[in-house]
Amino acid sequence: MSSRKKVRNTHIGSQIRELHGAVLDIVSAMNRPQRDEVLIKEAGIPLDRALFPLLVGVERAGPIGVVELADRVGRDYTTVSRQVAKLESLGLVERQESAADRRVRQAAITPKGKAMTDLVDAARERIGRLTFKTWDPRDIDGLVRLMRKFADAVKEDPPIPSSGKSSQQFPRPRSLR
Repeated sequence: MSSRKKVRNTHIGSQIRELHGAVLDIVSAMNRPQRDEVLIKEAGIPLDRALFPLLVGVERAGPIGVVELADRVGRDYTTVSRQVAKLESLGLVERQESAADRRVRQAAITPKGKAMTDLVDAARERIGRLTFKTWDPRDIDGLVRLMRKFADAVKEDPPIPSSGKSSQQFPRPRSLR
């Protein structure tokens, strides 16, 4: 049993590298501005591409504070704050007091904003059906299950190895000795 565990641990190193590469490819593809433009056009919504991920983020995770939203989309807080104000002026989101902390104002989706994200979801489904049209339904089920499991596992900070050190030590430069 011990030797079997070592084989599995050796193999997981290359799998992690391959998984990381696949995730980078997915993130790169999903972050292309053209993808959002296609989705916006397919949904038939009049929304600036820069506001699009914020509207979807508020609908999926809201009510949500601007700081958390900025962190989720990888943008500066001040930029996101201005963009949320724009979404508010369009009647797509509204700001409200946080139930947990009255000092914090959160963005929440409005009925008009929800109607817009419903159109986006329908467009995403149409595009997704084309992407998966040649896939076996069991493969799609497995992908969804495993992606959810992976997403849940990586939401938190990465675990620290039990030794507290990296598995590979590098010699210190002479200037630090």
